[in-house]
Amino acid sequence: MLNEVKSLAKVRSQYVVQYYNSWLNDNTNELYIQMEYCPQSLRTVLADKALAFGRQLAAEPMNVFEYYISCELFKQVLESVQYLHECKPPVIHRDLKPDNILIDSNIRSNYCVKLCDFGLATDHNIDGNTTSRYGHTSCVGTIGYMAPEVLSGSVYNHKSDIYSLSLIGQKLFDIDLQA
Repeated sequence: MLNEVKSLAKVRSQYVVQYYNSWLNDNTNELYIQMEYCPQSLRTVLADKALAFGRQLAAEPMNVFEYYISCELFKQVLESVQYLHECKPPVIHRDLKPDNILIDSNIRSNYCVKLCDFGLATDHNIDGNTTSRYGHTSCVGTIGYMAPEVLSGSVYNHKSDIYSLSLIGQKLFDIDLQA
């Protein structure tokens, strides 16, 4: 959790859930992190999306409004990850999935997607070395969103986040690659 606090404190942006404070409970040795409140995640949006746009079955094609909203959400997710990868040094999230993409319903901004859960995030130097306590060969993340090189324990870099993004896009646009 300390890694998450360090990462959140470093990446202050509209693309990332805002970190406010953290403290350690001396009695229980538990770390508490105070962050911006976002009422839902992309996972809940994906679960309700088809019904909200009037589709009875997920296999039915998206209507133009659902497609537009899906495009806008995915564009913002891509911009968020691009921000991380353009930080100095670049940050690899290493656990991108719908649960770690929050939706902010605050109207004062046109931007509603925010990345969260930076517990596995790591700095990535261009030469491939890591500056965090986890190496770039650790099998970390969520099964089902991990790139093949991560699963196999091979050396990986920021492109593993891109692989996770492709799986998120597949779910957002209801693409069935099994067919």
